[in-house]
Amino acid sequence: MVIQVGRLKVCDYRAIFDDINQVATACCRDAAMCKVIIETVLLTDEEKIAASLITSRAQATYVKTSTGFAGGGATEHDVALLRYVVGPTVGVKASGGIRTRAAALAMVSAGATRIGASASVAIVKGEKANDEHSGE
Repeated sequence: MVIQVGRLKVCDYRAIFDDINQVATACCRDAAMCKVIIETVLLTDEEKIAASLITSRAQATYVKTSTGFAGGGATEHDVALLRYVVGPTVGVKASGGIRTRAAALAMVSAGATRIGASASVAIVKGEKANDEHSGE
């Protein structure tokens, strides 16, 4: 699911928590994971912290950096910040702009437990991805 960025911007944390928690509860009931995409490129660090705390407390399984549609993508800074905030019990998925093995390894070093990349084959082979297929 994608976090309600507008509600985050106006600090409507209760609505965000309730939304995520309802989805996370349904996922848990059906033995599925709940991944919350927070669109880091649209947020300040303070908003990323708030989104990550809410995601964690609402019992989501993962926090994810981006959908790939808002521009930008995962940065080492964002991944490290999300990891620090959610701690070891919530997964962090780095997604968007990861096109090389070095970039993927940097995200893992920063704290990512999953990588979202359309360039998976190139990453595994140690090649640079073709830019025309770099979307998420």
